[in-house]
Amino acid sequence: MSLPKPPPPITRAEYQRRRRALLRLAQEDAILILPAAPERIRSHDTHHPYRQDSDFWYLTGFPEPEAVLVLVPGRAHGEALLFCRERHPERERWDGPRAGPEGAVAEYGIDDAYPIDDIDEILPGLLEGRSRVYYHFGRDTDFDLKLIGWVNRVRARVRQGAEPPHEFLELGHLLHELRLFKSPAELKQMRHAAQVAAEAQKAAMRATRPGGHEYEVEAALWATWRRHDCVPAYNPIVGAGANACVLHYVANSAPLREGELLLCDAGAEFRGYASDITRTWPVGGRYSKEQRALYELVLAAQAAAIAEARLGRPYEAGHRAAVRVLTEGLLSLGLLRGSLKKALEDEAYKAFYMHKTGHWIGLDVHDVGDYKVAGESRLLEPGMVFTVEPGLYIAPDADVPAKWRGIGIRIEDEVLVTAGAPEILTAAVPKQVEAIEDWMAA
Repeated sequence: MSLPKPPPPITRAEYQRRRRALLRLAQEDAILILPAAPERIRSHDTHHPYRQDSDFWYLTGFPEPEAVLVLVPGRAHGEALLFCRERHPERERWDGPRAGPEGAVAEYGIDDAYPIDDIDEILPGLLEGRSRVYYHFGRDTDFDLKLIGWVNRVRARVRQGAEPPHEFLELGHLLHELRLFKSPAELKQMRHAAQVAAEAQKAAMRATRPGGHEYEVEAALWATWRRHDCVPAYNPIVGAGANACVLHYVANSAPLREGELLLCDAGAEFRGYASDITRTWPVGGRYSKEQRALYELVLAAQAAAIAEARLGRPYEAGHRAAVRVLTEGLLSLGLLRGSLKKALEDEAYKAFYMHKTGHWIGLDVHDVGDYKVAGESRLLEPGMVFTVEPGLYIAPDADVPAKWRGIGIRIEDEVLVTAGAPEILTAAVPKQVEAIEDWMAA
Protein backbone atom coordinates (compact mmCIF):
# COMPACT_ATOMS: atom_id res chain seq x y z
CA MET A 1 0.00 0.00 0.00
CA SER A 2 1.31 3.46 -0.85
CA LEU A 3 1.21 6.02 1.93
CA PRO A 4 0.15 9.67 1.60
CA LYS A 5 2.89 12.10 0.63
CA PRO A 6 4.98 13.15 3.66
CA PRO A 7 4.06 16.52 5.15
CA PRO A 8 6.38 19.50 4.76
CA PRO A 9 9.00 19.91 7.49
CA ILE A 10 8.51 22.21 10.46
CA THR A 11 9.15 25.73 9.20
CA ARG A 12 11.85 28.12 10.33
CA ALA A 13 9.08 30.49 11.45
CA GLU A 14 7.66 27.86 13.83
CA TYR A 15 11.05 27.29 15.47
CA GLN A 16 11.29 31.04 15.94
CA ARG A 17 7.82 31.14 17.51
CA ARG A 18 8.81 28.40 19.93
CA ARG A 19 11.90 30.29 21.00
CA ARG A 20 9.89 33.49 21.49
CA ALA A 21 7.33 31.63 23.62
CA LEU A 22 10.12 30.25 25.82
CA LEU A 23 11.74 33.67 26.12
CA ARG A 24 8.45 35.15 27.30
CA LEU A 25 8.21 32.50 30.02
CA ALA A 26 11.79 33.10 31.15
CA GLN A 27 11.31 36.89 31.34
CA GLU A 28 14.02 39.56 31.58
CA ASP A 29 17.31 39.07 33.45
CA ALA A 30 17.43 35.39 32.51
CA ILE A 31 19.69 33.41 30.20
CA LEU A 32 18.86 29.97 28.81
CA ILE A 33 21.61 27.58 27.75
CA LEU A 34 21.11 24.30 25.91
CA PRO A 35 23.85 22.17 24.35
CA ALA A 36 23.29 19.80 21.44
CA ALA A 37 23.49 16.08 22.06
CA PRO A 38 27.03 14.70 22.00
CA GLU A 39 28.04 11.98 19.59
CA ARG A 40 28.07 8.54 21.22
CA ILE A 41 30.72 5.86 20.71
CA ARG A 42 29.31 2.45 19.80
CA SER A 43 32.58 0.53 19.82
CA HIS A 44 36.20 1.70 19.50
CA ASP A 45 36.08 4.28 16.68
CA THR A 46 32.53 3.70 15.42
CA HIS A 47 29.58 5.81 16.53
CA HIS A 48 25.89 5.26 17.10
CA PRO A 49 23.76 7.05 14.49
CA TYR A 50 23.59 10.66 15.62
CA ARG A 51 20.29 11.75 17.15
CA GLN A 52 19.85 15.36 18.22
CA ASP A 53 18.73 16.23 21.76
CA SER A 54 14.93 16.57 21.64
CA ASP A 55 14.80 19.92 23.44
CA PHE A 56 17.53 21.34 21.20
CA TRP A 57 15.73 20.02 18.11
CA TYR A 58 12.40 21.47 19.28
CA LEU A 59 13.91 24.95 19.51
CA THR A 60 16.19 24.95 16.47
CA GLY A 61 15.71 22.08 14.01
CA PHE A 62 19.53 22.15 13.86
CA PRO A 63 20.85 18.61 13.22
CA GLU A 64 24.55 18.89 14.09
CA PRO A 65 26.55 17.99 17.21
CA GLU A 66 29.05 20.35 18.88
CA ALA A 67 26.57 23.21 19.15
CA VAL A 68 25.13 25.31 21.98
CA LEU A 69 21.94 27.37 21.88
CA VAL A 70 21.89 30.48 24.10
CA LEU A 71 18.70 32.50 24.54
CA VAL A 72 19.11 35.98 26.01
CA PRO A 73 15.80 37.81 26.60
CA GLY A 74 15.95 41.45 25.59
CA ARG A 75 19.39 41.31 23.94
CA ALA A 76 19.45 44.18 21.46
CA HIS A 77 21.54 42.36 18.83
CA GLY A 78 19.34 39.26 18.81
CA GLU A 79 17.95 37.01 21.50
CA ALA A 80 18.80 33.62 19.95
CA LEU A 81 22.49 32.79 19.58
CA LEU A 82 24.02 29.57 18.32
CA PHE A 83 27.59 28.39 18.75
CA CYS A 84 28.37 25.74 16.14
CA ARG A 85 31.14 24.19 14.08
CA GLU A 86 32.68 26.28 11.32
CA ARG A 87 32.75 25.09 7.74
CA HIS A 88 35.69 22.74 7.18
CA PRO A 89 36.13 21.42 3.61
CA GLU A 90 38.46 18.60 4.61
CA ARG A 91 36.23 17.28 7.42
CA GLU A 92 33.12 17.77 5.29
CA ARG A 93 34.68 15.49 2.69
CA TRP A 94 34.66 12.74 5.34
CA ASP A 95 31.57 13.52 7.42
CA GLY A 96 29.24 15.57 5.21
CA PRO A 97 28.35 19.26 4.98
CA ARG A 98 28.13 21.64 7.91
CA ALA A 99 25.95 24.71 8.18
CA GLY A 100 28.59 26.89 9.83
CA PRO A 101 27.64 30.12 11.66
CA GLU A 102 26.54 31.75 8.41
CA GLY A 103 24.22 28.84 7.59
CA ALA A 104 22.82 28.83 11.11
CA VAL A 105 21.54 32.36 10.53
CA ALA A 106 20.53 32.00 6.87
CA GLU A 107 19.01 28.51 6.98
CA TYR A 108 17.76 28.10 10.55
CA GLY A 109 16.67 31.62 11.45
CA ILE A 110 19.09 32.07 14.35
CA ASP A 111 19.62 35.74 15.22
CA ASP A 112 23.38 35.49 15.71
CA ALA A 113 25.90 32.67 15.41
CA TYR A 114 29.54 32.14 16.37
CA PRO A 115 32.15 29.40 15.99
CA ILE A 116 31.92 26.85 18.81
CA ASP A 117 35.64 27.40 19.47
CA ASP A 118 34.85 30.97 20.58
CA ILE A 119 32.35 30.01 23.28
CA ASP A 120 34.87 30.24 26.16
CA GLU A 121 35.51 33.88 25.29
CA ILE A 122 31.93 34.95 24.58
CA LEU A 123 29.66 33.11 26.99
CA PRO A 124 30.98 34.59 30.28
CA GLY A 125 30.11 38.03 28.91
CA LEU A 126 26.59 36.85 28.11
CA LEU A 127 26.19 35.51 31.66
CA GLU A 128 27.24 38.81 33.23
CA GLY A 129 24.31 40.86 34.43
CA ARG A 130 21.86 37.97 34.17
CA SER A 131 20.18 36.98 37.44
CA ARG A 132 18.86 33.55 36.49
CA VAL A 133 20.32 30.68 34.44
CA TYR A 134 17.96 28.08 32.96
CA TYR A 135 19.79 24.87 32.13
CA HIS A 136 19.44 21.07 32.33
CA PHE A 137 21.85 20.33 35.18
CA GLY A 138 22.94 16.70 35.42
CA ARG A 139 22.33 15.68 31.81
CA ASP A 140 25.90 16.21 30.61
CA THR A 141 28.54 16.22 33.34
CA ASP A 142 31.24 17.63 31.09
CA PHE A 143 29.08 20.56 30.04
CA ASP A 144 28.00 21.12 33.67
CA LEU A 145 31.65 21.71 34.53
CA LYS A 146 32.11 24.10 31.61
CA LEU A 147 29.12 26.16 32.70
CA ILE A 148 30.33 26.30 36.29
CA GLY A 149 33.70 27.47 34.97
CA TRP A 150 32.11 30.29 32.95
CA VAL A 151 30.06 31.40 35.95
CA ASN A 152 33.15 31.34 38.16
CA ARG A 153 34.97 33.59 35.68
CA VAL A 154 32.22 36.17 36.14
CA ARG A 155 32.31 35.74 39.91
CA ALA A 156 36.06 36.36 39.92
CA ARG A 157 35.41 39.88 38.64
CA VAL A 158 32.81 40.91 41.22
CA ARG A 159 35.21 43.50 42.72
CA GLN A 160 35.47 45.08 39.28
CA GLY A 161 31.67 45.43 39.18
CA ALA A 162 30.72 42.19 37.42
CA GLU A 163 27.27 40.83 38.29
CA PRO A 164 27.19 36.99 38.20
CA PRO A 165 23.98 34.96 38.11
CA HIS A 166 22.70 34.00 41.54
CA GLU A 167 19.84 31.62 40.65
CA PHE A 168 20.03 28.37 38.68
CA LEU A 169 16.75 26.86 37.46
CA GLU A 170 15.72 23.71 35.62
CA LEU A 171 15.04 24.54 31.98
CA GLY A 172 12.54 21.71 31.68
CA HIS A 173 10.03 23.45 33.96
CA LEU A 174 9.43 26.00 31.21
CA LEU A 175 10.27 24.14 28.04
CA HIS A 176 8.53 20.84 28.66
CA GLU A 177 5.14 22.43 29.25
CA LEU A 178 5.44 23.96 25.76
CA ARG A 179 6.40 20.61 24.24
CA LEU A 180 3.40 18.84 25.79
CA PHE A 181 0.97 20.63 23.46
CA LYS A 182 1.49 19.68 19.82
CA SER A 183 1.07 22.29 17.09
CA PRO A 184 -0.77 21.51 13.82
CA ALA A 185 2.59 21.14 12.06
CA GLU A 186 3.83 18.72 14.71
CA LEU A 187 0.67 16.65 14.44
CA LYS A 188 1.27 16.29 10.70
CA GLN A 189 4.71 14.82 11.41
CA MET A 190 3.25 12.52 14.07
CA ARG A 191 0.42 11.32 11.84
CA HIS A 192 2.93 10.41 9.14
CA ALA A 193 5.16 8.57 11.65
CA ALA A 194 2.07 6.69 12.82
CA GLN A 195 1.08 5.79 9.25
CA VAL A 196 4.53 4.39 8.54
CA ALA A 197 4.54 2.48 11.83
CA ALA A 198 1.12 1.05 10.98
CA GLU A 199 2.35 -0.21 7.60
CA ALA A 200 5.35 -1.77 9.34
CA GLN A 201 3.14 -3.61 11.83
CA LYS A 202 0.98 -4.97 9.00
CA ALA A 203 4.10 -6.11 7.13
CA ALA A 204 5.33 -7.80 10.32
CA MET A 205 2.06 -9.73 10.62
CA ARG A 206 2.48 -10.99 7.07
CA ALA A 207 6.11 -11.98 7.79
CA THR A 208 5.11 -14.19 10.74
CA ARG A 209 5.06 -17.96 10.18
CA PRO A 210 5.67 -21.09 12.25
CA GLY A 211 9.27 -22.16 11.79
CA GLY A 212 10.49 -18.62 11.27
CA HIS A 213 12.27 -16.39 13.80
CA GLU A 214 11.54 -13.20 15.65
CA TYR A 215 14.32 -11.42 13.76
CA GLU A 216 12.61 -12.11 10.43
CA VAL A 217 9.55 -10.28 11.73
CA GLU A 218 11.80 -7.44 12.91
CA ALA A 219 13.36 -7.29 9.43
CA ALA A 220 9.92 -6.56 7.95
CA LEU A 221 9.57 -3.64 10.35
CA TRP A 222 12.94 -2.18 9.40
CA ALA A 223 12.32 -2.57 5.67
CA THR A 224 9.09 -0.58 5.93
CA TRP A 225 10.55 2.14 8.14
CA ARG A 226 13.54 2.80 5.91
CA ARG A 227 11.50 2.62 2.71
CA HIS A 228 9.56 5.60 4.04
CA ASP A 229 12.52 7.64 5.34
CA CYS A 230 11.98 6.66 8.98
CA VAL A 231 14.15 5.08 11.65
CA PRO A 232 13.03 3.06 14.67
CA ALA A 233 11.72 5.24 17.47
CA TYR A 234 13.12 2.72 19.98
CA ASN A 235 14.46 -0.82 20.01
CA PRO A 236 11.51 -2.89 18.78
CA ILE A 237 10.09 -5.66 20.92
CA VAL A 238 9.30 -8.79 18.90
CA GLY A 239 8.53 -11.47 21.47
CA ALA A 240 6.93 -14.83 20.73
CA GLY A 241 5.47 -17.20 23.30
CA ALA A 242 6.73 -16.61 26.83
CA ASN A 243 9.03 -13.83 25.53
CA ALA A 244 5.89 -11.68 25.26
CA CYS A 245 5.72 -11.75 29.07
CA VAL A 246 9.09 -9.94 29.30
CA LEU A 247 8.06 -6.28 29.17
CA HIS A 248 11.27 -4.93 27.65
CA TYR A 249 12.34 -7.99 25.66
CA VAL A 250 14.61 -6.94 22.77
CA ALA A 251 16.70 -10.03 21.90
CA ASN A 252 14.29 -10.76 19.01
CA SER A 253 16.06 -14.00 18.12
CA ALA A 254 13.83 -16.92 19.19
CA PRO A 255 12.03 -19.30 16.84
CA LEU A 256 8.32 -18.91 16.11
CA ARG A 257 6.13 -21.87 17.01
CA GLU A 258 2.61 -22.88 16.03
CA GLY A 259 0.14 -22.14 18.81
CA GLU A 260 2.08 -19.18 20.25
CA LEU A 261 1.27 -15.49 20.22
CA LEU A 262 3.73 -12.85 19.03
CA LEU A 263 3.81 -9.44 20.72
CA CYS A 264 5.21 -6.69 18.50
CA ASP A 265 5.85 -3.29 20.11
CA ALA A 266 7.44 -1.10 17.44
CA GLY A 267 7.29 2.52 16.33
CA ALA A 268 8.75 4.68 13.57
CA GLU A 269 10.48 8.03 14.05
CA PHE A 270 9.98 10.66 11.34
CA ARG A 271 11.95 13.94 11.50
CA GLY A 272 12.43 13.39 15.21
CA TYR A 273 8.78 12.61 16.00
CA ALA A 274 8.00 9.17 17.43
CA SER A 275 5.16 6.74 16.97
CA ASP A 276 4.39 3.76 19.20
CA ILE A 277 2.18 0.78 18.37
CA THR A 278 1.76 -2.66 19.92
CA ARG A 279 -0.21 -5.54 18.50
CA THR A 280 -0.31 -9.20 19.53
CA TRP A 281 -1.15 -11.82 16.94
CA PRO A 282 -1.10 -15.63 16.57
CA VAL A 283 2.00 -17.10 14.93
CA GLY A 284 -0.15 -19.65 13.13
CA GLY A 285 -2.82 -17.15 12.12
CA ARG A 286 -5.57 -18.24 14.56
CA TYR A 287 -6.08 -17.48 18.25
CA SER A 288 -6.77 -20.35 20.60
CA LYS A 289 -9.81 -20.18 22.89
CA GLU A 290 -7.71 -19.01 25.88
CA GLN A 291 -5.66 -16.57 23.83
CA ARG A 292 -8.80 -15.05 22.38
CA ALA A 293 -10.44 -14.69 25.80
CA LEU A 294 -7.45 -12.78 27.19
CA TYR A 295 -6.97 -10.77 23.99
CA GLU A 296 -10.56 -9.57 23.92
CA LEU A 297 -10.30 -8.66 27.60
CA VAL A 298 -7.27 -6.44 26.89
CA LEU A 299 -9.07 -4.97 23.88
CA ALA A 300 -12.08 -4.10 26.06
CA ALA A 301 -9.77 -2.49 28.63
CA GLN A 302 -8.18 -0.38 25.90
CA ALA A 303 -11.58 0.74 24.63
CA ALA A 304 -12.57 1.78 28.15
CA ALA A 305 -9.36 3.79 28.55
CA ILE A 306 -9.69 5.49 25.15
CA ALA A 307 -13.24 6.52 26.05
CA GLU A 308 -11.73 8.62 28.87
CA ALA A 309 -9.40 10.50 26.47
CA ARG A 310 -11.63 13.56 26.33
CA LEU A 311 -11.36 17.23 27.08
CA GLY A 312 -11.44 17.93 30.82
CA ARG A 313 -11.06 14.32 31.98
CA PRO A 314 -8.16 13.48 34.35
CA TYR A 315 -5.24 11.77 32.62
CA GLU A 316 -5.35 9.02 35.26
CA ALA A 317 -8.99 8.18 34.46
CA GLY A 318 -7.91 6.04 31.50
CA HIS A 319 -5.69 3.86 33.66
CA ARG A 320 -8.40 3.43 36.27
CA ALA A 321 -10.92 2.41 33.61
CA ALA A 322 -8.53 -0.15 32.10
CA VAL A 323 -7.67 -1.61 35.49
CA ARG A 324 -11.33 -2.06 36.38
CA VAL A 325 -12.13 -3.88 33.13
CA LEU A 326 -9.06 -6.11 33.43
CA THR A 327 -9.82 -6.98 37.04
CA GLU A 328 -13.45 -7.83 36.28
CA GLY A 329 -12.32 -10.04 33.41
CA LEU A 330 -9.63 -11.82 35.41
CA LEU A 331 -12.19 -12.59 38.10
CA SER A 332 -14.64 -13.87 35.50
CA LEU A 333 -11.99 -16.16 33.97
CA GLY A 334 -10.93 -17.48 37.37
CA LEU A 335 -7.42 -16.02 37.25
CA LEU A 336 -8.26 -13.88 40.27
CA ARG A 337 -10.56 -14.74 43.17
CA GLY A 338 -12.73 -12.78 45.54
CA SER A 339 -14.81 -9.65 45.10
CA LEU A 340 -14.14 -6.88 42.60
CA LYS A 341 -13.91 -4.29 45.36
CA LYS A 342 -11.31 -6.30 47.31
CA ALA A 343 -9.30 -7.15 44.18
CA LEU A 344 -9.11 -3.48 43.23
CA GLU A 345 -8.19 -2.41 46.76
CA ASP A 346 -5.44 -5.04 46.95
CA GLU A 347 -4.25 -4.29 43.37
CA ALA A 348 -4.42 -8.02 42.73
CA TYR A 349 -4.30 -7.33 38.98
CA LYS A 350 -0.62 -6.40 39.33
CA ALA A 351 0.27 -10.09 39.25
CA PHE A 352 -0.64 -9.96 35.56
CA TYR A 353 -0.62 -6.24 34.70
CA MET A 354 2.25 -4.32 36.25
CA HIS A 355 2.62 -1.13 34.23
CA LYS A 356 0.64 2.04 33.60
CA THR A 357 -1.78 2.35 30.71
CA GLY A 358 0.15 4.92 28.69
CA HIS A 359 2.54 7.84 28.39
CA TRP A 360 2.91 11.15 26.55
CA ILE A 361 4.47 10.84 23.09
CA GLY A 362 6.09 13.36 20.74
CA LEU A 363 9.75 14.07 20.07
CA ASP A 364 10.47 11.44 22.71
CA VAL A 365 8.67 8.11 22.84
CA HIS A 366 8.11 8.66 26.55
CA ASP A 367 7.63 12.35 26.03
CA VAL A 368 8.05 15.21 28.47
CA GLY A 369 5.28 16.90 30.43
CA ASP A 370 3.88 16.58 33.93
CA TYR A 371 1.22 13.96 34.60
CA LYS A 372 0.11 15.74 37.76
CA VAL A 373 -0.47 19.39 38.60
CA ALA A 374 -0.51 20.45 42.26
CA GLY A 375 -0.59 16.79 43.25
CA GLU A 376 -3.68 15.97 41.16
CA SER A 377 -3.91 14.14 37.84
CA ARG A 378 -3.83 16.84 35.20
CA LEU A 379 -6.90 17.42 33.07
CA LEU A 380 -6.70 16.62 29.38
CA GLU A 381 -6.56 19.46 26.86
CA PRO A 382 -6.58 19.58 23.04
CA GLY A 383 -3.16 18.99 21.51
CA MET A 384 -2.02 16.41 24.06
CA VAL A 385 -1.00 13.05 22.55
CA PHE A 386 -0.48 9.89 24.57
CA THR A 387 -0.50 6.13 24.21
CA VAL A 388 -3.12 3.74 25.57
CA GLU A 389 -1.54 0.33 26.12
CA PRO A 390 -3.12 -2.10 28.58
CA GLY A 391 -1.79 -5.63 28.69
CA LEU A 392 -1.86 -8.99 30.45
CA TYR A 393 1.22 -11.12 31.07
CA ILE A 394 0.66 -14.63 32.45
CA ALA A 395 4.17 -15.83 33.32
CA PRO A 396 5.15 -19.42 32.46
CA ASP A 397 5.46 -20.18 36.18
CA ALA A 398 2.27 -18.36 37.27
CA ASP A 399 0.09 -20.13 39.82
CA VAL A 400 -2.80 -20.57 37.38
CA PRO A 401 -4.10 -23.46 35.26
CA ALA A 402 -1.56 -24.50 32.63
CA LYS A 403 -3.76 -23.44 29.70
CA TRP A 404 -3.21 -19.76 30.62
CA ARG A 405 0.54 -19.83 31.26
CA GLY A 406 3.04 -18.14 28.96
CA ILE A 407 0.49 -15.86 27.29
CA GLY A 408 1.56 -12.21 26.95
CA ILE A 409 -0.69 -9.62 25.30
CA ARG A 410 -0.45 -5.85 24.84
CA ILE A 411 -2.50 -3.58 22.57
CA GLU A 412 -1.27 -0.03 22.10
CA ASP A 413 -2.42 2.98 20.11
CA GLU A 414 -1.67 6.71 20.04
CA VAL A 415 -4.52 9.02 20.99
CA LEU A 416 -4.84 12.75 20.28
CA VAL A 417 -7.08 14.78 22.56
CA THR A 418 -9.36 17.09 20.58
CA ALA A 419 -12.31 19.33 21.39
CA GLY A 420 -14.55 16.36 20.53
CA ALA A 421 -13.94 12.64 20.20
CA PRO A 422 -10.34 11.40 20.56
CA GLU A 423 -8.41 10.81 17.33
CA ILE A 424 -6.62 7.46 17.09
CA LEU A 425 -3.45 8.18 15.10
CA THR A 426 -2.58 4.48 14.74
CA ALA A 427 -6.01 3.15 13.75
CA ALA A 428 -4.75 1.71 10.44
CA VAL A 429 -3.42 -1.45 12.11
CA PRO A 430 -5.99 -4.25 12.56
CA LYS A 431 -6.72 -5.10 16.20
CA GLN A 432 -10.06 -6.92 16.24
CA VAL A 433 -9.57 -10.69 16.33
CA GLU A 434 -11.29 -11.36 13.01
CA ALA A 435 -9.50 -8.46 11.30
CA ILE A 436 -6.08 -9.75 12.36
CA GLU A 437 -6.84 -13.33 11.35
CA ASP A 438 -8.18 -12.17 7.98
CA TRP A 439 -5.14 -9.96 7.33
CA MET A 440 -2.72 -12.78 8.14
CA ALA A 441 -4.67 -15.25 5.98
CA ALA A 442 -4.82 -12.96 2.93
